[in-house]
Amino acid sequence: MQSIDPAQWRSLSAAILSDVMDSLGLVRRAMRPFVRPADESCVLVGRARTGLYMPAYALRDGENPYDVEIALVDDLKPGEVVVLACNGPTERIAPWGELLSTASVARGSAGCVTDGLVRDVRQIREMGFPVFHGGIGPLDTKGRARMVDRDVRVECAGVSIDPGDIIFGDVDGVVAVPRANEHEVITRALEKVTGENHTRDALRKGEPLAVVFKRFGIL
Repeated sequence: MQSIDPAQWRSLSAAILSDVMDSLGLVRRAMRPFVRPADESCVLVGRARTGLYMPAYALRDGENPYDVEIALVDDLKPGEVVVLACNGPTERIAPWGELLSTASVARGSAGCVTDGLVRDVRQIREMGFPVFHGGIGPLDTKGRARMVDRDVRVECAGVSIDPGDIIFGDVDGVVAVPRANEHEVITRALEKVTGENHTRDALRKGEPLAVVFKRFGIL
């Protein structure tokens, strides 16, 4: 899988990437706004590794409900982002916590995004691991949900995500950039950053907003 330059992507923002994808007709690429960072100072960027959850209402005899989840985490490569689709918002499914974060950090993972719940938030914040969640709760998934598949197309918080898509998250939210469009998206996004810098400089000098917008076309 082609590597990305995290520093280059970190010079961007979820808002800029969303605007650029809108301009390219790539709509519904921003997750629903209930998905929030556990720590608003964190920025998340990396390639998606996906997991699909389904509700469960009892444990099967001899079942390890974490089998697929463990296999995904143990297979993480540096720079990859765990994306767990739980059909959120949900009050039952809490697939992520401190120990999975610890294992992911040890493998060089870039973070986790889920539209389910997370727990152990204090410990996650202390380790500085970027986690974006659909809510906070103490529940374990055991007997409530199970991961039924991994590394497949999923829908997380309203966004269709394929393994290998670029996931970007900051305080404004989470966006997913399709692999097929990533080069054009980042090229245009970097150009937009330059344009926004020129716009900001002009506004700080006191130029009228209408004049600045007419010159740069950015707002």
